[in-house]
Amino acid sequence: MTTPESDDPLEPSLEALVTQTLGTETALELSPLLPVLVRDLSDIDWRLNQVLASTFAQLTEAARYAVSMGGKRVRPLLMAAVFRSLGATSTRPIHSLAAAFQLIHTATLVHDDVIDHAETRRGRPSMPRAFGVPLAIVGGDYLFVRAFELAAEYPKSIILRCGEACADLVEGEVLQDASRYDLSSGREHYFRVVERKTAAIIGAALASVAEIAEVPATTVDALQTYGKAVGIAFQIRDDLLDVYGDPDLLGKPLYTDLREGNPTLVSLETYARLDSRRQAEFEELFQHRRKRTKHLLRLRELTDLAGTDSIVARESMEWADRAIRALEPVPNGPYRLLLERLAHGAVERRF
Repeated sequence: MTTPESDDPLEPSLEALVTQTLGTETALELSPLLPVLVRDLSDIDWRLNQVLASTFAQLTEAARYAVSMGGKRVRPLLMAAVFRSLGATSTRPIHSLAAAFQLIHTATLVHDDVIDHAETRRGRPSMPRAFGVPLAIVGGDYLFVRAFELAAEYPKSIILRCGEACADLVEGEVLQDASRYDLSSGREHYFRVVERKTAAIIGAALASVAEIAEVPATTVDALQTYGKAVGIAFQIRDDLLDVYGDPDLLGKPLYTDLREGNPTLVSLETYARLDSRRQAEFEELFQHRRKRTKHLLRLRELTDLAGTDSIVARESMEWADRAIRALEPVPNGPYRLLLERLAHGAVERRF
């Protein structure tokens, strides 16, 4: 077993995370909000870390390691921004809920790394690599359990929404596995997967925040719609970065979906736009179970020939625009502007 390096789970700094997530230009534009957002995320992280301790030191270490690779805190940032956009002057009422959704997200990343045999995540050894597959699986389960311990502080309707989102995640994984290596699965199947694996959990998180804010049901629904649309835009951008991203910025190698045979919008649109001869070649290479570097590079060449990058980028932006339109019931102000910027940031990010 590889022994992971000991890292502070709050590194890099929360201020840097917020700035990276917003982008430098937006961070400057909304600079008065940054201290508030950093404090919100710090409070949410503190609540999250409160529940990670286990009787067994190795399980605690594994859980903290997983959380330390939890990414840019997009979900808690969105939840804090939504709560404040609805008039809240403190995010204390949603700290446990935001921590719960972040733990659910982290648990899914751990299990994804097991399923995908991932070696790295964000430039560090993945959980399975660092702690072994058995402890990674159990560690992911442990994060789910702790998440629902936090969610138990809230009304039954919110706990049920959390549970339904987790069921969607599982269904999405099953649907994705069923279409592996199958380019005939098509766009409709792809969006069913994305809606369950990525969009549902964000929509549930933001709808729950709106419910806690005691806004009308129409606003709850609107924020759920916003969250789902942002999630889909985010995932489409992820698909694009898997082929066209910078592996140093991403902290992981390119072509993971091509290698594993996961049909994404990039591969589906490429397949649909190639002529019959190249289409057959693309399909044959895509269906290889053990792809070599030359196979992956040829798949990339065919993707370039189809001009897929601009098509997929445009679709991602369309979903971001849908998200922004859903914000109509939210009062105008700096936090609504922040939510709009976060939607656009989801499709402009490079990592």
